[in-house]
Amino acid sequence: MTYTIVNLEEVPDAAPGFGMSDIQQARFAREPLQATDTGLAFHRIQPGRRQGFAHRHRNAEEIYVVLAGSGAVVLDGDVRELTRLDAVRVAPAVLRAFEAGPDGMELLAFGPHHEADGEMVHEGFWPDAG
Repeated sequence: MTYTIVNLEEVPDAAPGFGMSDIQQARFAREPLQATDTGLAFHRIQPGRRQGFAHRHRNAEEIYVVLAGSGAVVLDGDVRELTRLDAVRVAPAVLRAFEAGPDGMELLAFGPHHEADGEMVHEGFWPDAG
């Protein structure tokens, strides 16, 4: 097949499998889209909630686009405010995580797919979290 169409709302939510359904939805669409080289994720973060972990990559540069709502992103300890249609390019090694504002935040993340490329960090990634 030379193309695939998938509704992101129909992609399974991975957040419950990580015990994070009270924080966000995380729908990873690479496999449902049958993409081999490109990763795509749709995140819906609950109002006033912060992602439970940050992550970085060895090789994959990513771009995030805020579709709805507002909030903040932490990039190697630098907190930046985000609003609808802000796009953020993140170099692979930069540690990143998101926090939703009072109306929540919906965002797309996309970039090249590199198997086993990511590293998760569960503590100390947000400046005020210690």
